[in-house]
Amino acid sequence: MKAQKKNQPKALNSLQSLNSFVKSICDVMRRSNCASALQYVPELTWILFLRILDQHEGMERDAAEMVGRDYTPALAAPFRWRDWAAHHDATQTLDNGLPQGWKRKLLTEGRVGALFDFINGELLPHLRGLSRRPLASPKQKIIGEIMTAVEKVRVDSEANLLDVLDMVGQINSDQIDTTHLFTLSQVYEDLLLRMGEKNSDGGQFFTPREVIRAMARVVDPKLGETVYDPCCGTGGFLAQAYEYMRAALGEGATGTQIDALKHDAFFGREKENLVFPIALANLVLHGIDQPNLWHGNTLTEMEIYGGLFENAPSHFDVILTNPPFGGKEGKTAQDKFPFKTSATQVLFLQHLLKALKVGGRCGIVLDEGVLFRTNEEAFVRSKRKLLDECDLWCVVSLPGGVFTTAGAGVKTNLLFFTKGRPTTNIWYYDLSDVKVGKKTPLGLARFDDFFARLPGREESEHSWTVDFTARLAEARAQAEPHRREEQRLKEKQSRLKETLAQLKKERIANATRIATLNAELTLADKAAREAAAKAQSIEDAAYDIKAVNPNAKADTDARSSADLIEIITTQGREVTAALDRLKSISARP
Repeated sequence: MKAQKKNQPKALNSLQSLNSFVKSICDVMRRSNCASALQYVPELTWILFLRILDQHEGMERDAAEMVGRDYTPALAAPFRWRDWAAHHDATQTLDNGLPQGWKRKLLTEGRVGALFDFINGELLPHLRGLSRRPLASPKQKIIGEIMTAVEKVRVDSEANLLDVLDMVGQINSDQIDTTHLFTLSQVYEDLLLRMGEKNSDGGQFFTPREVIRAMARVVDPKLGETVYDPCCGTGGFLAQAYEYMRAALGEGATGTQIDALKHDAFFGREKENLVFPIALANLVLHGIDQPNLWHGNTLTEMEIYGGLFENAPSHFDVILTNPPFGGKEGKTAQDKFPFKTSATQVLFLQHLLKALKVGGRCGIVLDEGVLFRTNEEAFVRSKRKLLDECDLWCVVSLPGGVFTTAGAGVKTNLLFFTKGRPTTNIWYYDLSDVKVGKKTPLGLARFDDFFARLPGREESEHSWTVDFTARLAEARAQAEPHRREEQRLKEKQSRLKETLAQLKKERIANATRIATLNAELTLADKAAREAAAKAQSIEDAAYDIKAVNPNAKADTDARSSADLIEIITTQGREVTAALDRLKSISARP
């Protein structure tokens, strides 16, 4: 009776109830050798994925039978969820004539440890090997890569594992009320957010969903375009771009259009062994049946697995990304780029400038240091290339706490640009005065005024335009006297060198004269380098594109000195009176 109750479908009629149910599964895992989110999220990922995969394969089989088509599943018995994980049910007969959960019944009623031995010794090796099999289907490749980092079950007891399997088994898409516009993918994103909780380093892989949605809306990817994220983390940008594009197609979308979205539109790269399979599972749960993800280091080009990326184009129509903040890369990565730096985000900026098609659009999250730093050559030259080759038409200054929930407090900006024409005007929008934190995240509604003003690039208290062409021309004009001085000094150096060469040819060299000329040559060289450096620093300053709001209202204190003195005096009298009362009380017998 208890088992039947446990196996009954859970009533999940709201996003809150579904999230609460998933939290209860996480609670079981936390007491089962999966104490932190970085442990239980990957564990729950592969279990949840196999559960949903089994349901999808069942639906696909039924659909094929209805039209008389053959169907070849990605998994066969006994490796399907319905064989080894589902609760035994003699009333449900599978296609092989055996009851649902037949393998689980054999394993749990046999010797102690048989279930773990099957999972660790047979199931997981079989699943991991799928992607390397000859003639593996796209779905089998995905399954193999999702399972690649799963060496064994982390849950430490059979009883706890069975509890987890039974609870996950109750998550049935048929029981989820889609009229409220939520799906398992949203629950999974909330699960991923837990990887950014306190004392965890998983936040580096998570960009707040509302920020991604705003970026997708600005860049506006369309059917037929390719969308790319070179450091996709858990796949948030690609997943939200899919939802945006799918919604734009509406109810009248054809099967061909939907298949194009699911198979040919989204491409990403991720190097972390822990995160790559999670990204695949996330995209599949969002409905992207064949995620085109490359496993390896984008910057060094060192590949771990590229089997899902074989049909990727060399250039992309749309890039949506959030490069890691503050990362450091070594010589192997730096040698791949013209402007050498250890700063990961600057190398990624160079990468995407190369990967973006002419006419392509990009939305990128960058830390503020990239925008204002002009004291390192790679930063300046990368921004110069960006502004020379692309139209940087919008910069949004985000509040400092946007990434607090993801474990980072760094100040960030959103940059939007189109490749193929130089930047002339940059329209800025300032959201930095919005107060956000872990309990008050940045909601999409905060972007309403931004979206209202974006089409006309309107000026307001929060928005303004910088004429970059004029700024650059002014900087070059200010640098010109120093350039002329540099040229004059170089010409002087040339004359000095000619004179020195002539003196050294004479039979009786004038040592005093040569020494004097050498000293002049040294001084002229130093002065020329100083003039060049001064000119360069003036020109480089034009590439400080940090958002500084000229329309912001400063908080000023209108009180006079006399007012402040009176306030201090009054407060002083109040403090003295309070001390006198305390003294009188303490003096009483």
